[in-house]
Amino acid sequence: MEHEATVEGVGVGVSDEGPGAPVVLLQAREELVPIFVSRDQAQSMQLALDGEPFERPLTHDLFVEMVAEFGAAIDRVRVDDLADGTFYAKIDTEQYHSGERQRAVFDARPSDGIAIALRVDCPLIVSDEVVDEAGRPPEAFESDDELDNPDDEFDGPL
Repeated sequence: MEHEATVEGVGVGVSDEGPGAPVVLLQAREELVPIFVSRDQAQSMQLALDGEPFERPLTHDLFVEMVAEFGAAIDRVRVDDLADGTFYAKIDTEQYHSGERQRAVFDARPSDGIAIALRVDCPLIVSDEVVDEAGRPPEAFESDDELDNPDDEFDGPL
């Protein structure tokens, strides 16, 4: 089963490399799914969330513009698998040729898919399998200014 998700925010988490890793939090099925991303991807997502255009088109902006120019549309982005700590995603698209609808599915990094979904306002879908494996209750992400024990911080899959 699939669930529509929302981007709850972009922040800093704790990964295998230590604290300070950018992370995007998706909410699906009343759980939060943290996905660690690069700093560039985090910045791109935050700009889209804030509705702030960048001085020059970022890669995700360029991609969206090219898809539209070719007469296609992005229908949805799916985060559909998690294997060995790596998330996988797909971008579902459609294009019309001579009145015929043609669909295409593209493999994508979740960070790219999320950044694109935020720009085109299409559904962001997360599978049950991903939520089952990586989802955490919202309480697991509550910040505490006096958090001294690193074991209390999230340390999930990349």
